[in-house]
Amino acid sequence: MIRWGIVGLGNMANIFAKAINEVNNSKLICIASKSNFKLDAFQKNFDIKRENKFNDYKDLINSKEIDAVYISTLNNTHVDLILECAKNNKKILCEKPIGLNLDQANSAKQSINSNNILFYEAIAYRSHLQTKKILELIKSDEIGEIERIEAFFGFRVKKVKKESRLFNKDLGGGAILDVGCYPISFFNLFCKKNEKLKFIKSKGTFSSTGVDDESEIEVLVGKNIKGYCRVSFKENLKNYCKIYGKKGIIRVSSPWLPNQRGFIEINNGNSYYKKFITSKKSIYATQIETISSLFLDKEIERNYCVDINESVEIMRILDEWKTSLI
Repeated sequence: MIRWGIVGLGNMANIFAKAINEVNNSKLICIASKSNFKLDAFQKNFDIKRENKFNDYKDLINSKEIDAVYISTLNNTHVDLILECAKNNKKILCEKPIGLNLDQANSAKQSINSNNILFYEAIAYRSHLQTKKILELIKSDEIGEIERIEAFFGFRVKKVKKESRLFNKDLGGGAILDVGCYPISFFNLFCKKNEKLKFIKSKGTFSSTGVDDESEIEVLVGKNIKGYCRVSFKENLKNYCKIYGKKGIIRVSSPWLPNQRGFIEINNGNSYYKKFITSKKSIYATQIETISSLFLDKEIERNYCVDINESVEIMRILDEWKTSLI
């Protein structure tokens, strides 16, 4: 059993706390927030002992009641909290992105490795059965050798607010940092051993607050696969992935938040069919269960969770992407 603490009690923390009730290898013990209102509401809703709620994040991280910390605070606070967790021998699940730039990501990696701490980035679709099924189809040569991958993630934000985490530069705002990790992590699934993504070119626009609000990027995936993605705060994109092979195409209609029942579409020559996928748990419960199993050092079926090495690689591309637009 992994005993969890949560720092930061926003929307994702609520989702995490509800999802943890679906699994048997995890228990929520401690919570921390700078808001007394959120602390009181969380304590009541999730039956947290009064002595296990904290106004200071460090007090939670120092607690001997927990084994692991879920970091669910604003982007600009992630690295400092990762360093604090590593120093205090706490296992870490951190909301994306790991930090604001590559320097921060490398700083986190150094601390995690030197303290021998287990770390994963909370890119939840990676734990879902759908991800495994996509890669099984590729491995079985269902569409032949991959030539191109497309990925989209965008939603329209009606009003630009400087104080919003999405549009505030100091808080780590911008479409690239907020949702760019999803398509980049998807491309990374198709890199073979000792291969990396290579930045090719990008373009984008900026909001009135100075953060990127829409952007495109082209990368080379490994040696021969072309990758293209688009992210946006200006438009409700269709949010799908397409994998083009020499013999056919795989289309994933809900790549980032797959439901408990979904499907993958396969076009192979003159043949078209759907591969249906059923998961017993919600996407976030599956993530918690998988990460907790890894923390417990239990042998589980091959997982595709984002560890610290891949997290740094994702940030490397995000950093190049952001810098290229300046």
